[in-house]
Amino acid sequence: MIKVLRDWLHRYFSDEQAVVLAVLLILGFAGVLTLGGMMAPVLTGLVLAFLMQGLVTALVRLRLPKILAVWLVFALFMGLLGLFLLVLMPLVWQQLSNLFNELPRMLGEWQALFLLLPERYPNLISDAQVLDLIESVRGELGRFGQWALSFSLSSLPVLASAMIYLVLVPILVFFFLKDSQLIGAWFRGYLPRERTLITQVAQEMNQQIANYIRGKFIEIIICGVVTYIAFAALGLNYAALLALLVGVSVVVPYIGAVVVTLPVALIGMFQWGWGDQFIYLMVVYGVIQALDGNVLVPLLFSEAVNLHPVAIICAVLLFGGLWGFWGVFFAIPLATLFKAVLSAWPRREAQALGQ
Repeated sequence: MIKVLRDWLHRYFSDEQAVVLAVLLILGFAGVLTLGGMMAPVLTGLVLAFLMQGLVTALVRLRLPKILAVWLVFALFMGLLGLFLLVLMPLVWQQLSNLFNELPRMLGEWQALFLLLPERYPNLISDAQVLDLIESVRGELGRFGQWALSFSLSSLPVLASAMIYLVLVPILVFFFLKDSQLIGAWFRGYLPRERTLITQVAQEMNQQIANYIRGKFIEIIICGVVTYIAFAALGLNYAALLALLVGVSVVVPYIGAVVVTLPVALIGMFQWGWGDQFIYLMVVYGVIQALDGNVLVPLLFSEAVNLHPVAIICAVLLFGGLWGFWGVFFAIPLATLFKAVLSAWPRREAQALGQ
């Protein structure tokens, strides 16, 4: 057993650069796991700056001074942030409040509908099953109401955290954009001089992560805007709220589209019943999802490394469980990083038996 372990270590960890890369990856993951909560504004600012770095580079290629390019991109970022906070968020909050006010009426209609099921399908559903279902739904709603009440009572720390984000994140974004080369040079100064393997993996992942983050943000915006226009044209209630859900759902591959279909269908049924308008809604929603999966995603992520759907789902579950939303958002880049490291890892072929 000791010989097998020694041979395995010699095969995969005999290269000095491989050991350094392994140590850096372990330290990076450990730092995010242990300090991720405290350093969340820094990580958020780093992600947003990384997202906008490509636009700064493009403006510099057009012979603009870098500081002017940084200020232009930062002004665009602040304008979009203000639009989100002053226009989109109040609209979504208003529709969310209206939805909570309408929930008792919706539940009363569903309860009346459920009570008719034993009369229509006596061989399939009994009165006891319907009553048990209603009681379980009431229990879940009661727990949700208690959670909402406790959340509202403890909203002051949440508001304080939000204010910290609104102040710190833009400042961090500006300095990450302005001093990106200085920060990169400082970080490289602590790396060993022989870092061919690290440079190879870093260059590959820089391109892959940049393509993924930018493409994912573009996909969220396009899906959200198109969905809002379509739902508003159909006259669907809570169009902005549902469009936000549809836009955010693209962050979770495969699973998000399935989960967000339920609230869209339920609100459509509450508003129109099983009529033609509901059929039009589901057809339009299906077309949007089909265009997203078959046209938009291949167009935006044509340069992304292909991963098997099983690997994507496992990465979403693993990193989402570790880091929440950001873990889900970066599940595919992290899985791609794992794949790139495995592909570039130096190996020494095992010696033939008897030698």
